Amino acid sequence: MAEIQEYLSSDPVSILPQIKKLKEGNLIVQKGHTYELSLMGIVIADQMPHFLGTLEVLEENFDYWTKRNLEGIPPFLRKRLFELKNCKLILPDMSHMFELNPEFVEKLHLSKHIFGFASYFHPSFTTLYPEIAEKGVEISLIFTEPVLRRFEKDFRKEMRIFLSFENIKVFIFPQDPKIADFTVTDRFFLLTLFPKEKIFEHESLLCSEPEALKWGTDLFSYMLKEAIQVKDI
Repeated sequence: MAEIQEYLSSDPVSILPQIKKLKEGNLIVQKGHTYELSLMGIVIADQMPHFLGTLEVLEENFDYWTKRNLEGIPPFLRKRLFELKNCKLILPDMSHMFELNPEFVEKLHLSKHIFGFASYFHPSFTTLYPEIAEKGVEISLIFTEPVLRRFEKDFRKEMRIFLSFENIKVFIFPQDPKIADFTVTDRFFLLTLFPKEKIFEHESLLCSEPEALKWGTDLFSYMLKEAIQVKDI
């Protein structure tokens, strides 16, 4: 009890009722004057870091997560949301609404490899990525069919030049991904989810923790299994 008091900075009057509830729930057992986790308590306690981590991630950007459609995130990655900790919300600059975020572009230029997905068309793709590819950076991009068709229709020449780089691979995703876009590199992970409502304000989460980079890489690998490589248009 003395150890529990010291750890919680509380007194027995406050602690004992809670211990009683845990004992009644078979989560702890009392042995003389000591308390231990039961086997069931150990099982639950082992899961608590992930549970609490998930709550922390959701709490950090509560409005973003509660207003977004999570259907596009595969179940195995939904269970690992706790890995997306310390992400900051990137809000679009209203005066530069149709331009890529400057911080995103800066980090992209510093990356050694780039994995990306987009379900919407952005004309800067035709200039930004070839510019980075000239540095020898390995780039793999997945587009939805409507996006690729837009490139094919309005930027065929630029797209063919883009595909001519040996260090660039382009894929088409044949299904409805239900994800707006994401980019993961060796330096950062940027995730943009569609809102539940119809209005798309292009708010994104920017993460740099190693766990988040792994989460983003796993998402790309998952989508790549269904994607088809594009050799020419």
